[in-house]
Amino acid sequence: MSSSPSSRPTSETRLSLSHITAQNETNLLGTVHGGVIMTLVDSVAGVVAARHSGGPAVTASMDEMVFLVPVRVGDVVHFSAQVNWTGRSSMEVGVRITADRWDAVGPQMHVASAYLVFVAVDEDGKPREVPQVVPVTDEDRRRLREAEIRRSHRLARRAAIIASREQSGEEADEGGGR
Repeated sequence: MSSSPSSRPTSETRLSLSHITAQNETNLLGTVHGGVIMTLVDSVAGVVAARHSGGPAVTASMDEMVFLVPVRVGDVVHFSAQVNWTGRSSMEVGVRITADRWDAVGPQMHVASAYLVFVAVDEDGKPREVPQVVPVTDEDRRRLREAEIRRSHRLARRAAIIASREQSGEEADEGGGR
């Protein structure tokens, strides 16, 4: 694991990945299975989190993923990811997914957006500190503000669930199952 600076601009660890979709990635409707897109989102976001934190980072949660339009076989899907927010050991990575046809020139369609939370871990799997993200552009600052809103909603939702379970005498399940 390399040593990390105390802060890092968002532009330093941005990453883009393109993927040509294939027939074996389709669902029963003949479009690309959402799970294929989710796997690629997690992969590109994981690289961004590891680069930003200077070492291993694990997916803690997928906060939100919104599919806007289906992806078709043969579409070239583009994943653009960056760190939007950092805490002590966690970071939110936003991924924008666009697509265009493999055989035609035309505008890219925005097909989905996703927000994942990663935790940087040391060699023992324990959380470790991450450099703070430094927004540079107005777009970076907007992403940071919106990431802070998502974080406050996650924390409020967790507190409400714990309170609800305490009222009913149930044990809290951190994983959200049950």
